[in-house]
Parts: sequence; C-alpha cells; structure tokens
Amino acid sequence: MTNWQVNPPTRSRLTPDQLGDPDFRQDHGVRLAYVAGAMAKGIASTAFVARMGQSKLLSFFGTGGLKLDAVEAAIHTLKATLSATDPFGFNLLCDLDRPTFEEATVELYLKHGIDRIEASAFTQITPSLVWYRVQGLSKQNGTINIPHKIMAKVSRPEVARQFLSLPPVRLVRQLLNQGRITQEEATLSQEIPMADDICAEADSAGHTDKGVAYSLVPAILRLRDDCAQKLGYSKRIRVGTAGGLGTPDAIAAAFILGADFVLTGSINQATVEAGTSDAVKDLLMVAGPQDTTMAPAGDMFELGARVQVLNKGVFFPARANKLYTLYRLFNSLNDIDRNTRHQIQEKFFHRSFEEVYQEVQKYYAIKDPEELEKMEGNPKRKMARIFRWYFAYCNRIAIQGFEQDKTNFQVSCGPALGSFNYWVAGTSRESWHNRHADELADLLMQETCEVLNRRFAKLFL
Repeated sequence: MTNWQVNPPTRSRLTPDQLGDPDFRQDHGVRLAYVAGAMAKGIASTAFVARMGQSKLLSFFGTGGLKLDAVEAAIHTLKATLSATDPFGFNLLCDLDRPTFEEATVELYLKHGIDRIEASAFTQITPSLVWYRVQGLSKQNGTINIPHKIMAKVSRPEVARQFLSLPPVRLVRQLLNQGRITQEEATLSQEIPMADDICAEADSAGHTDKGVAYSLVPAILRLRDDCAQKLGYSKRIRVGTAGGLGTPDAIAAAFILGADFVLTGSINQATVEAGTSDAVKDLLMVAGPQDTTMAPAGDMFELGARVQVLNKGVFFPARANKLYTLYRLFNSLNDIDRNTRHQIQEKFFHRSFEEVYQEVQKYYAIKDPEELEKMEGNPKRKMARIFRWYFAYCNRIAIQGFEQDKTNFQVSCGPALGSFNYWVAGTSRESWHNRHADELADLLMQETCEVLNRRFAKLFL
C-alpha cells in the first residue's frame, strides 16, 4: 500500500528582512519591503519622511495640493536632514486641471535631483512622466542606467499596462524635438519600462476604485509577466499592493498573494509625525473598520469621482453628497429652493454664496483668469466652483484643527486604520501619541512574520 504521508520541509523561521522582493530592498536601499505612501497636503510631512528615511525605510512626501514653493522648501528640508544614503521620494499627482503644474513639478524634481517619485492618479502616460523617466538614461557595459525611479500607484490593469510598457514613442519624439532629452536618451528609452515598481491599490483612502486585492493583485502580476516576456526587459518589475493593510494578517495575505512589497497609508495619518492636526488624529484613533464611507471628490467634482473618507464624528460626507446631488439636479444656485440655500450657507459654508464667490474669484484670478470668464457666462459652472470651495475648506480646517467646525472635517481614510485600532487596543499604541511611522513599520512586519510562521506550521501538522 502506498504511503501518501508528506514530510514537512525543514526550514528556519521567517524574519522581516526576508519578506518581499530582495531586489526591491537593494534598489531602494531599505531594510524592509515596506513603503509609507504619500498623503496629500504634506500630511506625509518632512518630519514623517525624515523619520522613515533615517530608519532606512522608504516613504514619499505628499505634494498633492501644495504650491511649488512649498514643495521646493520640503526638498531643501529633507536634503538637509537626511544623508545621501537615506531613502526617500516625492509624490507626483496627476493634475487634470493644470497639466502645466505637473510639468513644473517634474522640472523642479529634475533640478534638485529627486531620483524617486510615486506617480498617483494617472490614467495615461503624460509627457512629464516620460521626461522624468527618460532624462539621464545612459548605457555602460551593456547595462542601462536609469537615474529616475518611478513607483506607479494604479487600481486598474489597463493603467498598469501603460506603466509596464515602453515610454510612448510619440511622447519621446515630442520631448526630443523640444530639446528636453538627447538622441541617446530617446533611443535607450525603448529598452526600459515606464516604472520600476507597480503598486496595485485596492480599497484605500481618498481616491479609490474600491478594488479587491485578492482579484487585482493576481491580475496585475500576470500582466507584469506577460509584458516582461513580450518586451524582453532585462530587469524584473516589482508589483506591490496597498489598501486595507492595517494588521499583520492583512500584510501576510498580501505577501502570500505574491506582492513584492506592501504600501501603507491610512494608519500613518494617525502618527506623531503626520502633518495633520491633533483633532484629526483624535478622531482617527477611535475609528473602526466600518467608520468610512464614499463622498464626492472635490478636485473632480463635476465628473462624479468619489473618495473614501472618515464618517464617524463628522457630517462632511453627507453634506458633500448633498451638494453633488444638487449640482446634478439644478442649473444654477437660483434654481435651488430657498430653505436648502439657507441651510447650505448657514450650516455648511458658514457664509453667504456671495462671500464664497469672492474667494473663488480671488483664487482663479491668480490661477486661471480664463476660468473667471467661463463662470460668469455659465451659472452651472459657477455653482460647481462655489460647491468645490466647500471641499477645499473642509480639508483645510481639518489639517489646521479648527475644532469650532469639526463636523465639517474632510479626512481621507480607509478601513485599514479601523482594523489597526482594533489590533493595538489595550496596548501602548492605542494612543496616537505613541505611534511613530518607523516603529509601526517594524512592528507590523515583525508580527507579519509571526502570523506566517504560525500559518506555515499549522499547514504541516
């Protein structure tokens, strides 16, 4: 009779520095295949990025919504604080309203030698992305040197495919004709992918397609392998994941799925180093995994795009959804009934529509004077811009900690934070005052190893 018993393999216990892809750790000069993603408006602050970098962990400064002079100041601060071998990067957020601003941001990064970016919210490859990727390419001893690393955060396979592909020839030629790249750089560009790392972003905070990691990650891994085989890249593109990663169990699942690295977001907003107010951190510290919801996105209001935000203790999601409903139903503010207009001005805005519009006019007089003319001739467009003001206001008062209007706080948040809060309940980490970005990384990765070691042991009982 055949004996089908399988003897368990002899192996040592996993350690944090064994998780993920070793090339990821080597290329980025980090201890762990763990990344803290960018959080807009400088919430992923210079203090946050510096703390991570000094611990040899990768994070990205959150540039979304900041002016160029603030981004440049952050560059100077981090370069003065960190050593040449401390890893860090900057976010590059797709800006549909201002493509020239995206270009100016890339120019700033190239000027100051920022060699690593996190590309977020892109739906297609832009000239600025190609410029950043291609400039400085060289070849020595048969190996192409790529000085500028791109980590692309994507939530759809069709977008991932673009970053897994060669830089578009049309855009390369355009940059060459403009004198922004050399002929050698243009030629070498057709041997490399657009990104070194792809981060499959599932159920995350802020802008999200509400993807499911168990479906998204395997699809992008297969796509990566197909593209690599077809295009013959000399180096493997790493695929990591983000969204929902607030506990060791979730991170363990990500690595089992095949992720080369993990990227955390929401849990980092409730840390000492995060560049938001204590009032927001107090709210986040007591949130549960069910305390988030979807709301309209202020930066893509007219398109109906949505973001995931904190729901507990605030009225922002309900009020934002009401504004979007009104925008869809009516063609101007005057079409809205008197009681609703009064409620919006008194409860939501705390000022009149006229006062809001004055602020809007001042803003666009500097940013986009042509938009002023368009608003004046289009009542629905004017209403949209006035409603958009509310989103910027709610974001600003949250970061500033304006507690007199706490119910209007807009706080990007995913369910991972609630799961994390449950996990650390009853420990010193229950209070955000005892949460430091690098220490959370070490704690989570160490406990992830414990989870995996227990699971593997149980499989071979």
